[in-house]
Amino acid sequence: MNALAEVKAEAARPTALKFEVGARTLVAVQRSLQRVPLSLADARSGALPELPPLAREAHGYSITSLPEPLVADAIKASGGMLPFVRQRYTRHYIDFTTGFEAWFAGLSSSARQGLRRKARKIAAECGGELDVRAFRTPAELETFHDVARRISLRTYQERLLGSGLPDTPEFIAEMLTLASAGGVRAWLLYIAGEPAAYLYCPAEGDTLLYAYVGHDPAFDDWSPGAVLQLQALQELFDEGRFAHFDFTEGEGQHKRQLASGGVACVDLLLLRPSLANRVTMAALAGFNRLVAEAKRAVQGAGLGGWAKKLRRG
Repeated sequence: MNALAEVKAEAARPTALKFEVGARTLVAVQRSLQRVPLSLADARSGALPELPPLAREAHGYSITSLPEPLVADAIKASGGMLPFVRQRYTRHYIDFTTGFEAWFAGLSSSARQGLRRKARKIAAECGGELDVRAFRTPAELETFHDVARRISLRTYQERLLGSGLPDTPEFIAEMLTLASAGGVRAWLLYIAGEPAAYLYCPAEGDTLLYAYVGHDPAFDDWSPGAVLQLQALQELFDEGRFAHFDFTEGEGQHKRQLASGGVACVDLLLLRPSLANRVTMAALAGFNRLVAEAKRAVQGAGLGGWAKKLRRG
């Protein structure tokens, strides 16, 4: 077993354990969980995180981006807590030290051709050049946030997942504080003068995080998010300020397409062994098995695209 690594833990907070199908939540059970988020550096190190003392009011821990080979060791180290793997995924990232040309050459030929074609299409609509605007300073970020929020309100991430760009006073204050220290990069893509897509990335040390992204569904046929992502990455390679671009938790075709590396991870719950927690874990595990079987049946019948549209509404 690798050496224990100290990680920062958050205070215990209500967390919904969701019984969900795609993006739709059918039922949610609330538990107070102490989140232990592993950074990209933590995940790449392969070291077992040292769990902090569990708060008295907490039902357990939620460990995110735990390297999959460490699951058994983490369960053993918990001392008899109830384990539950919420999701498995590769934590994808881009290594900026390779340079843009080497990174781009490492993408599949179909990915390179597709990105170039989409960029040319949008550029033609904008008079021959892409209209991508970058934002870094506090004043610039205030302008960015106003425009990006209006885009976010129209996205399915906001409507169905509640994961659009936040507009709380706390988020805005943190954004401006980070910007004052040079710790934010953000971009907007305009098509024919209309804001079409946004990307917001805060920094953790020399790593930039893929935090909030969205595009106006009116521009779906233009793939504005992919074009904006490519332009932003080229700027970041040229800037040379950051070592890695972290796609954070969860899977996604665009992440797999653009990444230059990845770590196989899980999000692991460790709950106190109470009767209520045992019943909840058993019910959630059984429900997830049924959803997985139904998904395989739908895919086997060739109805995957229709089911995706139905889930998004």
